[in-house]
Amino acid sequence: MSENLYTGFHAVEERLREFASKPKSELKLTVYYTKPGPRVKKILSLAQSASIPCLELSQADLDKKVARLPETARDHRGIVLSVEGEKEKSRNLVDFDQWLKDCPENATVLILDSVTDPHNVGAIIRSCDQFGASLLVIPERRSSSDVQDNQIIARSSAGASAWVKVSVVSNLTRTAQILKENGFWVYAADAGGVPLQKISFAEKTCIVMGSEGNGISRLLSQTCDTSVSIPTCGKIDSLNVSVAAGVLLYERYRQSF
Repeated sequence: MSENLYTGFHAVEERLREFASKPKSELKLTVYYTKPGPRVKKILSLAQSASIPCLELSQADLDKKVARLPETARDHRGIVLSVEGEKEKSRNLVDFDQWLKDCPENATVLILDSVTDPHNVGAIIRSCDQFGASLLVIPERRSSSDVQDNQIIARSSAGASAWVKVSVVSNLTRTAQILKENGFWVYAADAGGVPLQKISFAEKTCIVMGSEGNGISRLLSQTCDTSVSIPTCGKIDSLNVSVAAGVLLYERYRQSF
């Protein structure tokens, strides 16, 4: 049976909360810990209330358990969550067509094109959670199916990956077109676009983000209704994609009040 490991207080705590709110009998969760401090004790209490076994290990054994993880995920802070029987793909994967049938009248979709760094994806997921994005769309060729990527994303998102809906699609351009056909206005994030302060986001909004290196692909960019830029005053070329996504999602969230 495959085993996924989660480290970091936020990632572990939110994964436990998700399990407790939606029990999945096919999964086997175990918490491993060492020298519990106040934060670890709080997480252990949460696990015990959900009848999840908690096993104490030595520091050396806990270090050994996370040795196969990426370097950034090995800093376990004294607690590790093991999940057996979990599919390697995101637990919050939803079918795009089905989601579209049930999507709310006021919805925000974020599409990521060529954003491959799992740290950026994790940070973007955190912003999606904080600013109420309805759905994150990523291409099939970048579906984060790699187990190590999942662990980095879970840590970088500070646990938000347990809550944000994600859809993996085979063709981003076609997906954007379908969204337009269903009442969405599609905005491409681009340095040459309309300044953000002059944009009034539509009730159904889709924002497309490209990587800092490659930007948005030509066909996808041509499908967008308009482009939006973030005015800056710095000396470097552009914002990091995760920071830019956070700014755009915040403004969309602010305008929804």
